[in-house]
Amino acid sequence: MLPEALWRQQPLNELYEGDTLHSEGFIHCTGERQLLVRVANNFYRDNADPFVILCIDEDLVVADVQWDTVGFLQFPHIYGPLNLDAVVEVIRFPRLPDGQFVMPPEWESEDIVQ
Repeated sequence: MLPEALWRQQPLNELYEGDTLHSEGFIHCTGERQLLVRVANNFYRDNADPFVILCIDEDLVVADVQWDTVGFLQFPHIYGPLNLDAVVEVIRFPRLPDGQFVMPPEWESEDIVQ
């Protein structure tokens, strides 16, 4: 997930590096939808900007993807820039009037949890 304005500024012919690749050595990702909503509300609720969710096909990512344990949870981290052809869908991240992120409606109707 990232602010929609940053995604719109991303050149389509370049690799995506995010804001943590250089500072932390990887791009943060989340493998479970419910966990993404929790992470969004914990870290970005006070940021009023509209956000989007990048849906990434891990099999298409050229850089190394490692599932790292943080506490009791596992998170996929991309250890290199993200090739944009691995982004298979971009979804607007809906919010309530108080800024709380909620599950996108297109995910609520699906039985599969990723």
